[in-house]
Amino acid sequence: MSCAAAWSPPSSALGRRGCRRARRPCSSSVRPRAAAGQHQQEGGAAGGVEAPRLVLHDSLDAAGVATAHARAARDGFEAQVGRLTRVSAEASIAISRGADLARAALCVAAEDDSLVSHSSVPLPVDAFIARLDDLSSGFCAGGNFPPYRAPPEVFFDYLDRYLYVHKGFRRTNGVSDVRTMYLHSVLTCRSGSALMLALIYSEILKTVRIYGLLDFDAEIFFPTDLNGLPRGYDKQKSKLGDESHIMTSESLLVEILRTLKGTFWPFQSNQSSSLFLNAVAANHHGPGSLGDDQTRSHGNISAVEMAAAKAAQHRLMRGVWTNVRFGDMRRALAACERLILLQHDPHELRDYAALLYHCGYYEECLHYLSSYQTAMVGQSPSNRLKILEDEAVNTLRARITLILAEDGWSNRRPAASYWTKNSEPW
Repeated sequence: MSCAAAWSPPSSALGRRGCRRARRPCSSSVRPRAAAGQHQQEGGAAGGVEAPRLVLHDSLDAAGVATAHARAARDGFEAQVGRLTRVSAEASIAISRGADLARAALCVAAEDDSLVSHSSVPLPVDAFIARLDDLSSGFCAGGNFPPYRAPPEVFFDYLDRYLYVHKGFRRTNGVSDVRTMYLHSVLTCRSGSALMLALIYSEILKTVRIYGLLDFDAEIFFPTDLNGLPRGYDKQKSKLGDESHIMTSESLLVEILRTLKGTFWPFQSNQSSSLFLNAVAANHHGPGSLGDDQTRSHGNISAVEMAAAKAAQHRLMRGVWTNVRFGDMRRALAACERLILLQHDPHELRDYAALLYHCGYYEECLHYLSSYQTAMVGQSPSNRLKILEDEAVNTLRARITLILAEDGWSNRRPAASYWTKNSEPW
């Protein structure tokens, strides 16, 4: 149940903030929650396949890396995913039912922060929730709110002016600065991606609705260009084609996590290929990819680029963060695991398996590849890229089968050999 549904309109922002802080993420394992499984039975895309364990936190623990804060943040995210039903997952973020999207986004940021820092203090999720509440309630006070019974056009004009002019929030594109994808950084720097700005916009609308000051159906137009800003409009005046610009609760979380996964994917030698093909191609050639049209000659790579790639590969083998261009295995794995918890697309099982292969978790990799192929039974590849990906899945599975057939392999554990206690994640 959302905060809006559980509370009557409060008289101050303090009431809503108290409701937020009263939520405590329940303790849970890293496996997909039962509520997420129920979501699949109601129509999820992954076919309800029960996946094996998620390995990131356990593998870091085995290597002597503290994961208490990361686990707590994952539990918080998982608790919000467990509140997504078929109805709430497909509802617009302007309605904001079920999961607390802001808290889920902050839990994502908190986990990633704990994975790449040595801080003994977790990211203060509740403090940033309070900051977001102050931002939202500020629109309803201090002369920022439109006149009583103002038409929707005037209401959204006031809201846009408050957020983008008075508060100075702006959109930033590009993957060079990943802070634009983390809600706490956007609230601090007031610069972020369209996804984060849309989330903040929806939180302001939620507060206005809680106060009982919204007497029409509001919707948020999500821009698909590189410069547009999320803006509200009266749903009763929707035009043909507006549906493609509506962001739902589930699609918002999926897009946030897929953007993080693509940003931190450790194998990005060919931007025209898929992430999975790049990861599989790294098994054969190092930098490069599969397919006649996607093969990249080493002669076209400069000596500086080759040296940087080798240095990045060395750091990645130690589990060390390099930079956005060369990926981050920890945060890529974390993004994949959270996407699996959402059970939105079976292809996430396949991509996660590719990373597990490079980490040396061959048994788990084989399990996830099997789960992926089971979920995809009856579906035929629709283009050449899909055919290449299916061939790569079969090739990778055959290679893992041969590795596991070696005598004594089951007695080896890859955690300590991949993650090291002294790895510096910067």
